[in-house]
Amino acid sequence: MTYRRAAIPALVGGLLLTVLLWWAGASAQALHLQGTADVFGGRTAAELERWLTPWSYDPPASVRFGIGVSGGIGDPAGADGARYLSLYTTGLQIRFAAVFACFGPGALLLIRRLPPVGGRMPATLLAVWAWGLVAGTLAVTVSAPWLIASHGRGSYRFLPQLAGAISSGREILVVTALAASVCTVLVARVSAKGAGPLPRTVVQARAARLSATAGTLVIALSLVVLSYQSVAAALQQVSPGVGLLAEPGDLLRQWLLLGAWSGPAGTPVGDWLLYRASDVLLLVVVWWALRLLPGLLTRATVPAMAVGTVCATVLGLLASQVLRVVTDGTGPHWRLESFISSIGGGVPAALTCGLVAGVAAAVTLRAAMGRTESLGSSGPDEGVTGP
Repeated sequence: MTYRRAAIPALVGGLLLTVLLWWAGASAQALHLQGTADVFGGRTAAELERWLTPWSYDPPASVRFGIGVSGGIGDPAGADGARYLSLYTTGLQIRFAAVFACFGPGALLLIRRLPPVGGRMPATLLAVWAWGLVAGTLAVTVSAPWLIASHGRGSYRFLPQLAGAISSGREILVVTALAASVCTVLVARVSAKGAGPLPRTVVQARAARLSATAGTLVIALSLVVLSYQSVAAALQQVSPGVGLLAEPGDLLRQWLLLGAWSGPAGTPVGDWLLYRASDVLLLVVVWWALRLLPGLLTRATVPAMAVGTVCATVLGLLASQVLRVVTDGTGPHWRLESFISSIGGGVPAALTCGLVAGVAAAVTLRAAMGRTESLGSSGPDEGVTGP
């Protein structure tokens, strides 16, 4: 698919995701209306407010009334209060602009290399949904310094504050990104009409398996090795400097670790294995997605493989988190807000590890395909993926 045809759905999807997040943030004020707690329940209303606050232009009390900073020249409750409010507004403007700016390029690449035609529509829908979560997380990351500074304590434990800010707002992203992805794929399907043949890449099955294995090993490095309790604790204790660069442990864990686990000490082995099943599911989803991805792409380029692997890792995380909710013994007490609060985490680590895994998978695929071509032909039982 040409860039022109792919750009239309990417722009539509980015605009819709931005508008949905803005609308959700604007709806946060309605939770303070009289009678809202009676309709939703006090606990549910408080949970919804927590979800929507990171996307709301209504500043928190610490910004409106200067809580946390008092006295001195920088007192936000005095003459400089308007500056802190303006800083908060600027941070939100950057956040919404970054959502649009981050969603567009990734969606453009996915739609161009993974057009929703020829049986690829489910794969495109899932990939664009996952990329919507990534775009929202990147937008929160980019805008977080402005919002932290608006509270008047930007120099105090900046990196731990940044880590906490990045993890906020993910719940509403799961829903809004899904809605935006559906619209994006439908527009892309209409845009693809008349674009001519969009063939799949012909990939040797053995090369696809080797590529998937290489990418999955990178994900397993984060999930199994780095996420082990002793290694994760060592990352938590890293502190190379002082000032703004002090205490980076929380931030490192968030961008490098896809999970957290320890041995079954004090826990029945059966329960421990059941809990670890979610990690196994994550690796299975990633391997299977990487096994199919080269044959689904119109051209298995390194950028397409990298972005596709990021999306596969995010989808694997979502699947593992759903399984964990099902198997943690709280199924009979499910509520929608509790379920959504349990999924959507780990996207920063999925982005970091997914990019590395995608590059490793693409390099392995090219090497395996090149070796196959140099040998002249594959064995009779190898087969191909693609048309």
